[in-house]
Amino acid sequence: MSKKKAAEAEKAAFKSGFVAIVGRPNVGKSTLLNRLVGQKVAITSDKPQTTRHAIHGVVTTPESQIVFVDTPGIHKPHHLLGEAIVKAATDVLADVDLRIFLVDAQEVAGGGDAFIAELLKKSGEKPTLLVLNKVDRVKQVTERVFASYRALGEFVGVVPLSARTGRNTKSLFEHIALYLPEGPKYYEEDVPTDQTLRTLAGELVREQILRQTSEEIPHSVAVNVESFDETVKPTRITATIYVERDSQKGIVIGDGGARLKAIGTGAREQIEKQTGEQVFLELWVKVLKNWRKDKDKLKRVGFIVD
Repeated sequence: MSKKKAAEAEKAAFKSGFVAIVGRPNVGKSTLLNRLVGQKVAITSDKPQTTRHAIHGVVTTPESQIVFVDTPGIHKPHHLLGEAIVKAATDVLADVDLRIFLVDAQEVAGGGDAFIAELLKKSGEKPTLLVLNKVDRVKQVTERVFASYRALGEFVGVVPLSARTGRNTKSLFEHIALYLPEGPKYYEEDVPTDQTLRTLAGELVREQILRQTSEEIPHSVAVNVESFDETVKPTRITATIYVERDSQKGIVIGDGGARLKAIGTGAREQIEKQTGEQVFLELWVKVLKNWRKDKDKLKRVGFIVD
């Protein structure tokens, strides 16, 4: 940056604010967050309901600081875990400066999108951007698709983009800038997320489980990091993988422990990439029957339940 531009930036009022990314499961919220932040702060997979907690991703420039809040996919819950996930998403909607309603450009609006649109209306009159993701997978977004989403509510702008390739994300930042209020820096300039390394390590283990197991397993799995010791080298991490049934435990472990070893190797490589340090990762698998439906068991694996 030139001295002239730096002086102009210093004179201008600094802007900061919170921007929630909301949408139904598997629409690409975590992929978009990682793209906007410029590094991995949220796990991704092709399985629905990958994100289970609201995650902050921070983008700081000389002019502004945007705190993105990646919310879990909003859906109609069928158990206590589902209720906790949806609550984590809806709790943030009234407290942000701007909402990004992320939808799939490949298809017209469905019941899940309409359900979220109603929640947005009920959560207060906050500006909402309609963002159509996955434009890299279609030749063009049809007027029928545009119209189906625009009919869901009042939007301050519409941005088609690709979270996977980064196409048109510059336009999204330009739209966001219009709705940031003057404010302080909530985080230091070099901080990309409020997640601790301990929390991220557990999520990276779960990401590998999502990628390496069948449809039956992902929703029944929780990961709790029991210890994270950085005082020794390599860093020693012990984590417990919780499943609901004995049969699921066998699937996660695999023949002769092969799948658990692959999960551990994949997670360790990702943790080392994030920390820049060597890691010793120890994984255990335990059965915690029906943990998704039991309040005390949900708390045991790290969920906040009223």
